Amino acid sequence: MKNQIIQSLNIGGETTAGHQTIVDTFNKHFIMIPDIINKNNIDKNYSVETHRNNQPHFMANASLTSFLSMKFTCTTEKEINRIIKSLKISNSSGYDEITTTILHACSPYITSPLNYICNRALLIGIFPDRLKFATVRPLFKKGDKRDITNYRPISLLPVFSKILERVMQTRLLKHLNDCNILSNEQYGF
Repeated sequence: MKNQIIQSLNIGGETTAGHQTIVDTFNKHFIMIPDIINKNNIDKNYSVETHRNNQPHFMANASLTSFLSMKFTCTTEKEINRIIKSLKISNSSGYDEITTTILHACSPYITSPLNYICNRALLIGIFPDRLKFATVRPLFKKGDKRDITNYRPISLLPVFSKILERVMQTRLLKHLNDCNILSNEQYGF
């Protein structure tokens, strides 16, 4: 992703070119977005009982069904290498400034340590905190570039987090399929 420098922004009806003011305004705006969405989606007449009575049959019985415990199989260097190769080449990076381009070039040297880290995370059940740090950047959608509502936030995570995410996703999906937990009506996310 190209670093785009926002030259000016309309704040409170006035145009400002102060970089720190622009950064602070984006930060405040992006922090407020979840509250705005929640306020728009709250239904004053909503009740938990009404929701429970309307849920699909498979959801109503989900808590009555006991599922097998999820068992994680260890990952291998071969799997880690396959995941690295499957990552799309990109020059965007998280806070660590490591891109997938760099990861691909270094993979023969870091596959073994990454394998160890992934297996430790699976064993102790903790996703490393440092892999959760994100760089949030405004991405222009359309319209007036000086209007803050024409931007959306994107979070750039460290590329190493994508590796562990894919390891977990493979195991979680296998468990869901093996235990027939997903409904046929399950789509998308």
